[in-house]
Amino acid sequence: MSFLDTIKTRAKSNKKIIALPETSDIRTLKAADIVLREGIADIVLVGKKEDMEKVASDAGEKLDLSAASFIDPANYEKIDELVDKLYELRKAKGLTPEKAREILTTDYPYFANMLVKEGLADGMVSGAIHSTADTLRGALQIVKTAPGTKLVSAFFVICVPDCEYGENGVFVFADSGLNQNPNPEELAHIAISSAASFRQLVGAEPVVAMISHSTKGSAKHADVDKVVEATKIAKSLAPNVKLDGEFQVDAAIVPSIGASKAPGSDIAGKANVLVFPDLDTGNSAYKLAQRLAKAEAYGPITQGIAKPVNDLSRGCSAEDIVGVVAITAVQAQ
Repeated sequence: MSFLDTIKTRAKSNKKIIALPETSDIRTLKAADIVLREGIADIVLVGKKEDMEKVASDAGEKLDLSAASFIDPANYEKIDELVDKLYELRKAKGLTPEKAREILTTDYPYFANMLVKEGLADGMVSGAIHSTADTLRGALQIVKTAPGTKLVSAFFVICVPDCEYGENGVFVFADSGLNQNPNPEELAHIAISSAASFRQLVGAEPVVAMISHSTKGSAKHADVDKVVEATKIAKSLAPNVKLDGEFQVDAAIVPSIGASKAPGSDIAGKANVLVFPDLDTGNSAYKLAQRLAKAEAYGPITQGIAKPVNDLSRGCSAEDIVGVVAITAVQAQ
């Protein structure tokens, strides 16, 4: 059974409510149809039902969304209650009740975050037509970080076909979507969070490699020093996590090369969680795997938010959205 099939089965076993706010995009509506048909999750579609019907009609799609819940924020029965709660949350930042109402009735991702905050939905998926900043701003302001979390970060689950590396070709790549240039402490927290996410979603033991252009001192540079320091911090904070570095990618995932380049490491050549030194590297790596290795790439999945709110690549397909909805549902369990 593939990674996604396993995730879908787990999602179906304890169905959660996932809010989808980007209902002006046909990919979102097609994804909702698939999710409902397969019984992966219950769906809340944010917006006017007639507008969604027109989007589907204009695209020539016959979709069955009858099992979804439709919420038009401007006419929602609980809008006054949500406006009051948003005002209380943000009044110290200068938000007025009037502005709170305007935001909630026009910014659908922000409204969906309020549904998650108030327990009216278990998770939210957005990003097909919104930037990461627009998707996550509401999450960070409303849902906020999980207790004990130092940093919100983002990862991709990468599933490489016919691959003997990682966990039968399954990897977590982090941070590939959010933090531009994390310092050593931040990089350490990304590694620890990513290990927990791998265990939660893949159901196997994480083996974490801290990635660099150097393997165990083969190069000298401040960028290498950052990864070395991050590795030390992560090991001290989470001594039970299998983690080591710094590694080049081949030394991290290929057993023979790991044994040659880092003979003293029990992680080298066995990694299934790759923690990249910066966003440029992590984002480029996932896109290369997706396009050249024909890998399935699910994400960016966020970690460290109190409830699951997940971003999408704006190049995503309807099937990609289905995958992220299923992952979000499992995170909500």
